[in-house]
Amino acid sequence: MSVIRRAGEHGLLVETGSLAASHRLDALLRASRPEGVVEIVPGPETVLVVAPGADLPRLRSGLAGLRDLALSSSGAASLSEEVVTVPVVYDGEDLASVAEETGMPVEEVIGRHTGRELVAGWLGFAPGFAYLTGLDPALRVPRLATPRTSVPAGSVAIAGPYAAIYPTASPGGWRLLGRTSLRVWDVHAQPPSLLPPGTRVRFEAA
Repeated sequence: MSVIRRAGEHGLLVETGSLAASHRLDALLRASRPEGVVEIVPGPETVLVVAPGADLPRLRSGLAGLRDLALSSSGAASLSEEVVTVPVVYDGEDLASVAEETGMPVEEVIGRHTGRELVAGWLGFAPGFAYLTGLDPALRVPRLATPRTSVPAGSVAIAGPYAAIYPTASPGGWRLLGRTSLRVWDVHAQPPSLLPPGTRVRFEAA
């Protein structure tokens, strides 16, 4: 059963049970933002709502109605109308090892990576780091046993069922397939992330 829990002093965590429901609830909240809400953070099966100074019991009641609406909908998740095309130079350090582990030529790895439309599920790990869902199952490989101490910004990577673009230089253990010059995180932009939840994404060989 879906519940709404307190999350710290100013937050409420709404359990949705699925990514699609999280996206629907996120869209509903952004379309009719309740009073006092300053941050909405969708996750795989939750949506965190942060509202400093708000009447949390009243907010909880409003969230329950929106949650029920999101859960009762049989439609698809709320996705962006436009597709963000990400140009990639496929020269990543792990491209050859991914090809070896998956038993396919490098050209096929690239073809499968560019051959599907992905969707930004949620942001996590670092500001602007979007977990892209819908990766071809044939490309599912585990993270590195020992993470790199530094991965350059713009690195295009995969791990498990997800793809991602490193928004800034940071440690990381995902498998690097290539790099893009596309800037996916800019603190001066509005919104700062180029790939907010629900964004449709397609990789393209540069």
